[in-house]
Amino acid sequence: MKIESSHTPEEQAQQLAELVQTLREKGRMDLLLRAVGVSVLEELRIEAARARLSRLQIDSDYRFILVDYGNREIELQPIHKAVYLLFLAHPEGIEFKRLSEYKGELLKYYMATAKSLDKQKIEEGVEHLINPLDNAINEKCSRIKRAFLEIMDEYTANYYIIGSHAQRHAAGTSHVWYKRLKVITLPRELIIW
Repeated sequence: MKIESSHTPEEQAQQLAELVQTLREKGRMDLLLRAVGVSVLEELRIEAARARLSRLQIDSDYRFILVDYGNREIELQPIHKAVYLLFLAHPEGIEFKRLSEYKGELLKYYMATAKSLDKQKIEEGVEHLINPLDNAINEKCSRIKRAFLEIMDEYTANYYIIGSHAQRHAAGTSHVWYKRLKVITLPRELIIW
């Protein structure tokens, strides 16, 4: 069977499904994998994860609830919540080395999520986070990632965690550099405040 290029994408998908079923019935998953390719398989896994994304509700007490996962709460300490809120507020991404530019905003989020801590402790915590020589921000991001991985698979979690995104820049010279942005890729329409 040949997949006809003159057919609509929907018709082509149906033809492909029939070919896949034929190879599966013959026990030739090896041929199917070779035909599809590992990179396409990885893209398909990511697309499947996207279809399982849950709405993330952030309530007035700053609890993070995955609505479509049976209202499961992501258990985080106030400092982790503050970091997460900062990155949610910046879908364009933030470079860790420029975190000090967001000190006031981070302080505001931490004070909101840690009402029982005194202001000096909160300020000290923020100073650790924005210090480029301190590993605190990486530790906080790792803890956030672990919290999501306790509830969902790796591919789905990649939409919720603070992950890396490199942006290529060439400013009219022969020099090329990359902005190493950290970003939460969860579509913002899935966030309920």
